[in-house]
Amino acid sequence: MSATQIILLIVAYFGVLILISYITGKKADNNAFFKGNKQSPWYVVAFGMIGASLSGVTFISVPGWIEASQFSYMQVVFGYVVGYLVIGTVLLPLYYKLNLTSIYTYLEERFGNYSYKTGASFFLISRIVGASFRLFLVANVLQIILFDDLGIQFWQTVTITVLLIWLYTFKSGIKTIVWTDTLQTLFMLVAIGVAIYSVSADLNLGGKTALNFVLDSDLSKMFFFDDVKTANYFWKQFISGAFIAIVMTGLDQDMMQKNLTCKSLKDAQKNMFWFTIVLTITNFVILSLGLLLTVYAQQNGIDAHKDDLFPILAKHHLGTGVFIFFLLGLIAAAYSSADSALTSLTTSFSIDILDIEKKYDEAKQIKVRRQIHVLISLLLILVIITFKYVIKDESVIAKLFVFAGYTYGPLLGLYSFGLFTTWKVKDKLVPLIAVLSPILSYIISVNSLKWFGFEFGFFILILNGFLTFLGLVLIRRQ
Repeated sequence: MSATQIILLIVAYFGVLILISYITGKKADNNAFFKGNKQSPWYVVAFGMIGASLSGVTFISVPGWIEASQFSYMQVVFGYVVGYLVIGTVLLPLYYKLNLTSIYTYLEERFGNYSYKTGASFFLISRIVGASFRLFLVANVLQIILFDDLGIQFWQTVTITVLLIWLYTFKSGIKTIVWTDTLQTLFMLVAIGVAIYSVSADLNLGGKTALNFVLDSDLSKMFFFDDVKTANYFWKQFISGAFIAIVMTGLDQDMMQKNLTCKSLKDAQKNMFWFTIVLTITNFVILSLGLLLTVYAQQNGIDAHKDDLFPILAKHHLGTGVFIFFLLGLIAAAYSSADSALTSLTTSFSIDILDIEKKYDEAKQIKVRRQIHVLISLLLILVIITFKYVIKDESVIAKLFVFAGYTYGPLLGLYSFGLFTTWKVKDKLVPLIAVLSPILSYIISVNSLKWFGFEFGFFILILNGFLTFLGLVLIRRQ
């Protein structure tokens, strides 16, 4: 497939997104940008959230994890199910009851302004780095398979990618994203399906035979109960998965902003129910693809591992058809996570940090919101380019979850304390607790094997949340 054909494919795909943006952006105001006018069908939101949850990180990194980690990631996924149950039964009723635009407004009502700004700030840090991780991975793959051959540098690739996302989100924000994410989820799932079909055929496996092949393989070992000290021990990953789901979906403005566009609480809960089922199945399918790709590479003596596995096989070994769908899936993965991140970051900074709803009239709010949208776009570009010189050889998804443990931990502690106690706190001291908790967590984590013979892994999130909760207990009002 030539570079010209690839560029035409990207342009055509982008043209469809622009068309959706044009249709949904008519008479768009801040209510449309922030809340989608609360008119989104729940089934559209549920389907679109799958793509946003998977993102380019899962699309690329999870298949490459199989060689070293087998199906241990499913232990985390099963934990997600518990986390999503908590979101649907505890957090969503709270958000709808308070009629929130930003979910961090709850912290102001519960504790005070310092807690509110702290929670919003930790979200901004978490989402900027998380979105940048995801876009870095996809931009890096696009660089390797296309832009290097055209003489386009990495910083230019990143700038073009973010600019395209800004272009179709700047007018109506979340109202557009609910629909573009649906299209992008579809492309991603089709790409995965086509790749599985192609690899299965090359391995002389039919549909049912391929499933049996996956289940019978040593690489599909899913549960690990042998050594409590290891990072892949079942209860560590299962419990971590539950808390990761709660914080990275339920306490995340990016994901919750989509839920809050549903017409009612009942619709939002339907969305979470079906989203959970489909996402669990989809993750298993992606792991199965990773197993098949790993076996294919081993049998054919192909040197492709970790995040390079899927891209190398798609480009050089599985044929033009698979490569076309791989590109569509990759682009869809990039946009489905980044567009909603850009919108949620704009929402949170505008409402939580600048208080535009309290300070300005509608016309001024729109002007300020658009300026923030541009600034956040530039910040994402800068952070992604920085990652190019930081990330070397570890799978991106592992780095993402470990980082999330440090930044989402204070949010977990704050919301847990707010929901499960009736205590008030000394609000001005909350930022100090939120900063000290990740620092203490890091010190404990790097020394845990020596001190306790225990490796935290993703469990760092729970430790961080617990230390935050404990710190809030210490500064409670008598």
